[in-house]
Amino acid sequence: MSNCNNYEELGFAKIDVEREARTGFPEVIYAAGKTPAQVRDIFARLISHTDGNVFATRANSAVYEAVKAEIPEAVYFETAQIVAVNRRQSKNEKVIAVCCAGTSDIPVCEEAAVTVELMGGSADRVYDVGVAGLHRLTANIDRIRAAHVVIAVAGMEGALPSVLGGLVSRPVIAVPTSVGYGASFGGAAALLAMLNSCASGVTVVNIDNGFGAAYAAMLMCGVSK
Repeated sequence: MSNCNNYEELGFAKIDVEREARTGFPEVIYAAGKTPAQVRDIFARLISHTDGNVFATRANSAVYEAVKAEIPEAVYFETAQIVAVNRRQSKNEKVIAVCCAGTSDIPVCEEAAVTVELMGGSADRVYDVGVAGLHRLTANIDRIRAAHVVIAVAGMEGALPSVLGGLVSRPVIAVPTSVGYGASFGGAAALLAMLNSCASGVTVVNIDNGFGAAYAAMLMCGVSK
């Protein structure tokens, strides 16, 4: 039962049942660190308060099985590690280009792309276009320029967002990944490189945070209430 503070108490969690009314999208569950049963119970309560999409990020197969046992329509995006109840298929005609430097960055890209799609946008996946082979990027630049927002995902030295920032007239959201050898320091090198980008219009989210980049991109495009 909702109380006067507009959240629903589960003991181990307080469900923000009015997030959609305030921000345009229901609360998203961060599954890491939660038990499968906890994620299942949060899912069940959230979907009782909305007719829209509900999903959990950083979810493994055990979480998916627990949720699906309670909610049969739940689906699992394995590469993205997202469990979702995808009930609202409407699109807002905004296209987000989700670009990654290398194939090893695809899991973070998929977290971003699936988040965009669950929030009602369209994701144009442009993968393996890192600066080590710049011709691969320039061959796809017209696709990227056609997007409303660009998400640029890269590990190693994290150069892709700076290059894109100098080639497009759209906001560029940079996502550093933990991909790289020892001196990449688990993504810290890419993060610092992106924060120090000389290109205008580049903003940066945390390491491996494809979800955060996608959410920000959709806010820039306007989340339908």
